[in-house]
Amino acid sequence: MSSFQNPDHDELSGTEQPFVAHLMELRDRLLRAVIAVAVCFGALCLYPGPGQLYDLLAAPLVSHLPEGTKMIATNVIAPFFVPLKITMLAGFLLALPVVLYQAWAFVAPGLYSHEKRLVVPLVVSSTLLFFAGVAFCYFFVFGQVFKFIQSFAPKSIAAAPDIEAYLGFVMNMFIAFGAAFEVPVIVVVLARMGIVSVENLREWRGYFIVVAFIIAAVITPPDIVSQLALAIPMCLLYELGLFAAGYVVRAKQAPEEAAGQSSSDGR
Repeated sequence: MSSFQNPDHDELSGTEQPFVAHLMELRDRLLRAVIAVAVCFGALCLYPGPGQLYDLLAAPLVSHLPEGTKMIATNVIAPFFVPLKITMLAGFLLALPVVLYQAWAFVAPGLYSHEKRLVVPLVVSSTLLFFAGVAFCYFFVFGQVFKFIQSFAPKSIAAAPDIEAYLGFVMNMFIAFGAAFEVPVIVVVLARMGIVSVENLREWRGYFIVVAFIIAAVITPPDIVSQLALAIPMCLLYELGLFAAGYVVRAKQAPEEAAGQSSSDGR
């Protein structure tokens, strides 16, 4: 039965369920995630409001435009829908801990007991790292990128970016940097579950650096500033993931060795 229908049911308990029950569980968890996003969206619509949120999001670009220059809307309904989209994005970010928890809790019944203990730390670390990636992009990368781009703009051109194009650019960059900052979580999960050893991950460090620069070149604008701003943190976060993975693996092996020693003493 779905944990939504049975409040006494442990959300992370692993029991075999028929296919229909799994679909019901998936429906319930998707519904909870959607409700969390909707609540955050409604709260942001009331305060500070869609217009103020867009002004805040556009501030890094507007600050590097010529004095008196404003952004434009080439679509008649864009001034209404674009701020709402920004508010929806902000609502999703606020509800991200709930969304991630529902995702982890859905797959948890198929995990072993020692793997379930990773759920809460992974949800917390994934959320914090995603927020860190978005914040790094907004407070550092945007300013450097827009400054770099405007320095190449001819004096005869008056830059007046379209608000819809800017929204698409911002969303792509936020997703790219938020996902890139999840590298330590991925490394820890691979090592903790025994899919790849920490030694192999260290040996693959050079390959990862190449892959990081390729990813940065593909998903960021064609300027060296944004590419380096994505690739370098990915490489540093990979090293952080290796350090954390080594600690987690040692912590896992210590209880197992202690249990093996106690069983041999008993014999």
